[in-house]
Amino acid sequence: MKAFVVKKYKADLHLAEVPEPVVGEHDVLVRVEAAGLNQLDEKIRLGEFKQILPYPPPLVLGNDMAGTVLEVGTKVTGFRPGDEVFARPGKDRIGTFAERIAVAEADLAIRPASITRAEAGSLPLVALTAWQALVERGNVQPGQKVLIHAGAGGVGSIAVQLAKHLGATVAATASAANVEFVRGLGADTVIDYRNEDFEEILSGYDLVLDSLGGQNLEKSLRILRPGGMAVGIAGPPDPAFARDLGLNPLLRFAIAALSRNLRSQARRLGVHYEFLFMHASGEQLRRIARLVDDGVLRPVVGRTSPFAQLPEALQALGNGGFRGKAVVTNPPHSSARWDGVGQHQIGDLA
Repeated sequence: MKAFVVKKYKADLHLAEVPEPVVGEHDVLVRVEAAGLNQLDEKIRLGEFKQILPYPPPLVLGNDMAGTVLEVGTKVTGFRPGDEVFARPGKDRIGTFAERIAVAEADLAIRPASITRAEAGSLPLVALTAWQALVERGNVQPGQKVLIHAGAGGVGSIAVQLAKHLGATVAATASAANVEFVRGLGADTVIDYRNEDFEEILSGYDLVLDSLGGQNLEKSLRILRPGGMAVGIAGPPDPAFARDLGLNPLLRFAIAALSRNLRSQARRLGVHYEFLFMHASGEQLRRIARLVDDGVLRPVVGRTSPFAQLPEALQALGNGGFRGKAVVTNPPHSSARWDGVGQHQIGDLA
């Protein structure tokens, strides 16, 4: 089959012929018809996670998708050929920038019926991130105060809607051009981050979801109430993350050092910091799909491109300039979906 491959860290994506996925007894083979583009893909390509999440090249990138089931493993009970599904594959089984992918049954869900393939392909990683930050980690309750940074972005646009559904009073940061858009998603207060300082405006918050890191995360700690929590998805990683990955003691020590200053600041303020690297979950995606079909959550797709333009679309991701997610599409029965791209054999890229 065809897939976009990185032959080594920091190399460009290339279209290549790669082996068909191996379908285990608990796996589901899916034809990929839409794949979301994420900053995580670019960070993996650049090797930013190679010490803690090593992916031996050549590597097929891609962390979420929507498509149609082609085949199921012998012990799969929840899916059958023809089902329209979506997923964020497990971190050890990424590779949605391909014609087909084998996904563990536990990581897969029937996609929402009320949205397009492209919209479904945009959702898994960002919606799971929002769910795990607000529900799994934050346990957000009605009446609590939640701040979502980058409210018009991929994670932020879903997190604002989910926090409002959970009954929270929601603040968000955004550019001036996106203030009304983010307010329309459900934010009660929207702060123009270029012209306003959220630290001077907000206080007593129960939870902050930070996707920016650095000074922004440090300031976020200071607007929390005593006992409040900041959940960071841009880093720095914390000891719990290293422990969950089962890293060796030397790497665990090094990772703990990365967040030591931030965790010390949090302790002095009487608040908590947790790093979130989201995990795959078909069960959570089923709950998210129900919220989408009930009209509670709506995906935000700001840019779509054909699969053949995937390298350019991923390269442009860092430039921003759009709301929500960028998605590449590979419609079924399209004869031109891979046209116009130079191809390699996988051996050429090894």
